[in-house]
Amino acid sequence: MRLLITGSKGQLGSQLKDISKSYKKMDFIFATRSEIDITNTVSVEKAVKSYNIDCIINCASYTGVDAAENNISSAMKVNSLGARNLALTAAKTNAFLVHFSTDYVFDGNNYKPYTENDIPNPQTVYGKSKLEGENEIIANANKGLIIRTSWLYSIFGENFVKTIREKGKEKKHLRVVYDQIGSPTNAYDLACTVLKILPQITDQSEGIKIYNYSNEGVASWYDIAVAITELKRLPCTVEPVLSEDFETKASRPHFTLLNKNKIKEDFKLTIPHWRRSLESCLKRMK
Repeated sequence: MRLLITGSKGQLGSQLKDISKSYKKMDFIFATRSEIDITNTVSVEKAVKSYNIDCIINCASYTGVDAAENNISSAMKVNSLGARNLALTAAKTNAFLVHFSTDYVFDGNNYKPYTENDIPNPQTVYGKSKLEGENEIIANANKGLIIRTSWLYSIFGENFVKTIREKGKEKKHLRVVYDQIGSPTNAYDLACTVLKILPQITDQSEGIKIYNYSNEGVASWYDIAVAITELKRLPCTVEPVLSEDFETKASRPHFTLLNKNKIKEDFKLTIPHWRRSLESCLKRMK
């Protein structure tokens, strides 16, 4: 199987590249934005056809939640138009398409974990652009997979875990919101899961399937920050505060815990608890 990974310098793309050497039966082509611009149809088609790609894994995304509020066209271009270009090309070349979406497609007003069948109602430009991307793939790709995930972190790039780890070394006191509830996702776990299920699903009948994936358990950003300071034995205290104490361009959903029963049952998966995965990631960080 020959795989094309777009956005290969992002957290998930970097994680896939890091573990790719362990998957000998897969041939990986990693492409940065400068090498393949997913917002350009010609660029996408040329790459997929020239490399004779069997599966496209789209890790390219506009992820600036606050920045998107002032850059609507940029967010829509990458997250919606880019998804459309990949979907159309995948359909033309009979390639399987894997695309990643977000918990931000939901409004956060639920009282129980969101399933794949719950109706999306994004409240931010970022969430709306990702939902439009989902719709473009459903409308234009013949076969593929959409995985909704949440609160991604890794040993690569910039993320919440790295920020708390560094600030916890420098400051004696941190203030972190406790009224946003969900579950973090270790990019390592997500990357391994994708490569594990691909051989099982690429031969499926036509159509797009949607799955939720994050680590097990429930947490607030405050809970995660406390866990980081405990695991790293950082000499600082963490104070729980409300979201309203931090002024942001985009309002964050208060509850976006994802129900993972569907992906666990379909592929016989065991998903690690978020704290265990967090500890593993912290040990791998330099």
